[in-house]
Amino acid sequence: MCLLSTLTQATDVRYCDKKAEYDVKVSEVKISPDPIAKGQPATFNISASAAKAISGGKLVIDVSYFGWHVHSESHDICGKTSCPITGDFVISHSQVLPGYTPPGSYTLTMTMMEGNHQLTCINFDFSIGFLPFEAMAF
Repeated sequence: MCLLSTLTQATDVRYCDKKAEYDVKVSEVKISPDPIAKGQPATFNISASAAKAISGGKLVIDVSYFGWHVHSESHDICGKTSCPITGDFVISHSQVLPGYTPPGSYTLTMTMMEGNHQLTCINFDFSIGFLPFEAMAF
């Protein structure tokens, strides 16, 4: 059990606009494994709550490396969670990072949109380890 707790940890979440009244409130982001290993699957589980029913929209993910934009992607919200969304829900996103991905600190910004309306915007930091997962000694 101790091994699992070190591989999945909740991370600090910041809203893009601290004064905004977003319809979607994010309560937690869990990253597994943490730090992320190059060439291995990484999973981001984002726990949130919707103040109103959401029938669809898009999820935009932007990644920065030491302040430099390095990656962007867009997804259908209903492809990442069950729609319509009401109350508490989880968005799960998995990805394998290429072996040439540089190790270090990254910032992920996630925006949820319904049409032209921004439902939420958060950012959080994550790390990519120096060694592939298999090379780590346990």
